[in-house]
Amino acid sequence: MKISVLGFALLSAVACGTSAFAGQLQATRANAAPEGFSSACQRYSWLCTTKAGVKMSDSDALVLLTKVNRQVNAAIRPAEDTVVYGRSNYWALPKDGRGDCEDYAVAKTKALLDAGFPANKMAVSVVLDRNGNNHAVLMVRLADADYVLDNMTSTIKSWDRTGYTFLARQKFENKAAWEVIL
Repeated sequence: MKISVLGFALLSAVACGTSAFAGQLQATRANAAPEGFSSACQRYSWLCTTKAGVKMSDSDALVLLTKVNRQVNAAIRPAEDTVVYGRSNYWALPKDGRGDCEDYAVAKTKALLDAGFPANKMAVSVVLDRNGNNHAVLMVRLADADYVLDNMTSTIKSWDRTGYTFLARQKFENKAAWEVIL
């Protein structure tokens, strides 16, 4: 997956000298959305909404997050956008049970919204995986930490335990906007 915002975010964050710590991952500044994201917001208004959801404890939320992460991971076969949609960087719900990492994140967002989870607690995020490859995940903010739903694992982990380098994410309070988090 090629996400053009990644290089810009990485250089900007390094220049700012930011540091990461456990708990909630802090943003440093606003940033442009990744290529393909804005058109997804136009097609799926729910992807960029801050709709309120039902209140639930963090322990209940973790149960729901785990269930959704596992269900979506099991329902989708990995496939590049060029194979599924005939073009690159096309953010969408999976098609014919296939999609790439941002499609998994979009599907998890939709499933959690449908389950009543608050939109302002979720943010699609772009990262570098352990091999230095561009990757997209869904970050969920709970009281004690930011957690990651990832198509590469069925386990929900706090952001600092993923081994990823976090670059940018949707703003929790303005889902159409993005921010640097490195």
